[in-house]
Amino acid sequence: MDTYIKIAQFLLSLSLLIVLHELGHFIPAKIFKTRVEKFYLFFDYKFSLLKKKIGDTVYGIGWIPLGGYVKIAGMIDESMDKEQMAQPPKPWEFRSKPAWQRLIIMLGGVTVNFLLGIFIYIMILNVWGKDYVAPENVKKGFAVDKLFKELGFKDGDQIIKVNGAAPFNALDINKHLFLRDISSIEVKHEDGANSTINIPEEIGLQMWASGIMEPFTPRIDAIIDSVLPGSQAEKGGLISGDRITEINGQKIAYWNEFTDIIKGNTAKADLEIKLSRNNAEEIFRISPGEDGKIGVYPKGYSDEVLVVDHKDYALGESIPAGIKEGYWTLKDYMSQFKYVFTKKGATSLGGFITIGNIFPSTWDWQIFWNITAFLSIMLAFMNLLPIPALDGGHVVFTLYEMITGHKPSDKFLEYAQITGFVILMGLLLLANGNDIYKWLTGKF
Repeated sequence: MDTYIKIAQFLLSLSLLIVLHELGHFIPAKIFKTRVEKFYLFFDYKFSLLKKKIGDTVYGIGWIPLGGYVKIAGMIDESMDKEQMAQPPKPWEFRSKPAWQRLIIMLGGVTVNFLLGIFIYIMILNVWGKDYVAPENVKKGFAVDKLFKELGFKDGDQIIKVNGAAPFNALDINKHLFLRDISSIEVKHEDGANSTINIPEEIGLQMWASGIMEPFTPRIDAIIDSVLPGSQAEKGGLISGDRITEINGQKIAYWNEFTDIIKGNTAKADLEIKLSRNNAEEIFRISPGEDGKIGVYPKGYSDEVLVVDHKDYALGESIPAGIKEGYWTLKDYMSQFKYVFTKKGATSLGGFITIGNIFPSTWDWQIFWNITAFLSIMLAFMNLLPIPALDGGHVVFTLYEMITGHKPSDKFLEYAQITGFVILMGLLLLANGNDIYKWLTGKF
């Protein structure tokens, strides 16, 4: 059932984005009296699930859920209609229209997706508001990865300022370090001293290369919440509620100190664990499993660890806040492209299974609209890439014509379309191939 709910959300979101994107091409085409021969949700290779002709346009639903399209008369697109292009241009065809009209038609889809993403963010903020954790409300400070300890950070640090300004949500620090230009972070150490630490320019690439995507995590007490059935911890006598105070003679108070010792025990030697149970001190000897772990889980974030505040937005407040949300979504998405062009980036590309897995296994409208807004802006950006067969490729050729006064030949556009299609199919196969590999190896 969980899988079906994910699929339903994915198809609903995808259908909405495709229809509105294609409508962005359809409306200006109609305004400029350009004939639209087909308007399809999904692809209809060989046959359609549904179709109906109204006027000059066949509206339909295909059976291949990989996108959708509008077939505009007199345009070299994915249909590769060579027979039509071999005929003399007709007044209602795309190729007969002025360059500025063709440019507007081609930009219509991405424009709709950008505006849709911003509109959804505005409505999300107006309807649901936004949760956040103020810097001072990370009560026990952050546990810090060793990569950042080398820069001067310490366990227990509270983040006071980022680039000289107090952050709205202190928990955004990991994402911002990875995607944004952060030059300095001011922290309050556990001893009460403040320190401003300079951040290397390439910190995002260092995080990517080392796999450290969450260098800052709120500290929690070393209290066991649950024990995995059949684990070494259960066999050794550990139970829920135990507070770990010492391992192999090393005193600990926080869960990250416990996990650091476990990770450092590469020899998988026995662990002498001292703990507090029912106000009494007890000692257990536990042998790690083959994976080096013992099978215990910590308690979640209570109010003693994090205090989550909420901000409501009136409609007037939600408009600029929604525009800002859309802007940063686009900018962050563009920033991550530098990681794609690495060996690790190529293997991390995801296809439809990855996108589908973004959706939760239970239906939550707030999460659904947040994901849809993100996908809308992502779709707009991807379609604007200057690759033939995408909107961005057509835009580049049209701008070239407007600047030089020379229109690329139909033969050139035909070859460019084929090249772009091959590139897109290659990327599609790579991304979905990665998904299949992860599914087969159990990495999803």
